Amino acid sequence: MVTKASRPKPLDDIVVVDFSSLLPGPMCSLLLAEAGAKVIKIERPGQGDEMRGYEPAAGSDSANFILLNRGKTSISLDLKSANDKQTALSLIEKADVLIEQFRPGVMERLGLSYEITKALNPGIIYCSISGYGQSGPARDLAAHDLNYMARSGLLSLSGDEHGQPGLPCALIADIAAGAYPAMMNILLALQQRAKTGHGAWLDIAMGDNLLPMLYWALGEGELTGPSQRWVRAWSAVARHVIKSIAHQMIDICRSRPLRSDSGRSSATRSIYRCPIATMQVIPSAVEKPLQSGSPRCL
Repeated sequence: MVTKASRPKPLDDIVVVDFSSLLPGPMCSLLLAEAGAKVIKIERPGQGDEMRGYEPAAGSDSANFILLNRGKTSISLDLKSANDKQTALSLIEKADVLIEQFRPGVMERLGLSYEITKALNPGIIYCSISGYGQSGPARDLAAHDLNYMARSGLLSLSGDEHGQPGLPCALIADIAAGAYPAMMNILLALQQRAKTGHGAWLDIAMGDNLLPMLYWALGEGELTGPSQRWVRAWSAVARHVIKSIAHQMIDICRSRPLRSDSGRSSATRSIYRCPIATMQVIPSAVEKPLQSGSPRCL
């Protein structure tokens, strides 16, 4: 008899090496782990993932950390150490997916760039999650969830009668524009690899990925102007932001082609990097104890 515990899962044969911390990357790898993937979480010696120290605590770790990292194996590595970096490369050599969430350029400085990992493992799906992507004028801009929402124009849709935006009750950019697009693009890249044998570098830009959430405001604001139910809530600046988003989305689509291991280009760099072309682009956990030990598309 096939029990629930023994039932095969979609990603049973997939190995993920996760260098990320906090929310977007860990939630992405959690979803993969829930689908059966073996996730190896790389943490810094000593402190580990910053979220371990968050409140409320649940034993020696925070409740948030446990919720996001259940079903994973944790390894402590100092990526500036030659020996530990070699351990990381050994893990990458056997992995299907790599997730990283450092500032653009950090993995390259650590000697773990896409080019290096691709040479070691040509089929690797290398997923880089950042605020504004691996290239462009905003790539080095420091920001948080609220900044991404404000810059995209999404925050202005929650304004009061004085035009002041309300504080969101959820980390929308981290989850809906970071973790979910990363997971979806990884699954698409795995499917494409099954057909072509080639891996890919996925550029998940949270600031860009919020734009599809503005589709209603785009249509109404661009074609008919602000509706009466929003007009009191929108400041002049907010209306200008919404009206200009369509042009911003088109610019993103034209300027950021997808690069893959095959060297071919596609309409977009990743499914959520170019919201307008999304519909045209599609080409293609078992509970395990969390253990401690030591042993960026472009």
